Amino acid sequence: MKTIVIKNFGGPEVLQLAEMPVPMITNPSQVLVKVRATSINPLDYQIRRGDYESFFDLPIITGHDIAGDIMTVGEAVKQWKPGDKVYYSPRFGSSGGYAEYHLTDESSLSRMPDNISYEEAAAIPLIGGTVWEMLVVRAQLKKGDSILILGGAGGVGTLAIQVAKSLGAFVYTTGQSVLYEELKKLGADVVIDHHKENWIEEIKAHTNGKGVNVIIDTVGGTTLSDSPLALADYGSVVTLVDIPQPQNLINAWEKNATYHFVFTRQSRDELYQITELIENGQVKPVIDSIYPLEEVQKAHQRIEDSKRDRPLLGKIVLTV
Repeated sequence: MKTIVIKNFGGPEVLQLAEMPVPMITNPSQVLVKVRATSINPLDYQIRRGDYESFFDLPIITGHDIAGDIMTVGEAVKQWKPGDKVYYSPRFGSSGGYAEYHLTDESSLSRMPDNISYEEAAAIPLIGGTVWEMLVVRAQLKKGDSILILGGAGGVGTLAIQVAKSLGAFVYTTGQSVLYEELKKLGADVVIDHHKENWIEEIKAHTNGKGVNVIIDTVGGTTLSDSPLALADYGSVVTLVDIPQPQNLINAWEKNATYHFVFTRQSRDELYQITELIENGQVKPVIDSIYPLEEVQKAHQRIEDSKRDRPLLGKIVLTV
């Protein structure tokens, strides 16, 4: 089978096309999946460049989203059968989806929604669990709340806007002016161009100084220290971004703010909630671009390039 293998940590050039044997079922609870599409996540390039070196032994096949068809099942598998369409996120630390076939335990599988394509399905599993964890489990976002999603054009951001709107929240987000209409279509009530406007002052102006109930951080930088300035009393800040430098949270005290730190979640239970929203038409995967598996280097370059010819909007998908 075709695979993309990482034999050395580094830039996109270390992603190399290789032939490997199709994995065989060795456990009765395992399932072999024909991968139809996968996608690019920041977690994938972080692994590629060696950020999680202690968790992986080289060579590595990365890729944390899979949409495909079940080919064969172990003798203990009763819920699934060959031909079933599934989507899921391979477990962190295991072999990933940049391959023609993937072997996994049945416990990781979710039924793929009938009303989306393989490419659209591949854009959801990892961010689906993450967004549900951030908005519902941690922030406990509810109807009537206000939320600011920093970085609304990214994979997490485009999904978070839609999920927040489905929960009945008033949604603010940041994004470039050229993406204004697209972000509004996703459900953003107010779009703030962070390149031209101060998002803290804009939130204060829109909320008459009250601030928002929830802030979702997908961009990092000084967000943790800045957020209390745009946060309502007893509000929540939820971040999934690494914190390379210490930040002063003194402004959080007077707001009685709650901070949540979320590592990307791979939960079938949380993905089930997103599946329902997709099938109900409340959420639609947003795809930035599609590349064949053989052009994975170009796909990684697009997600990492800070000087893109056009802004990133949604997920980058690989067809297999």
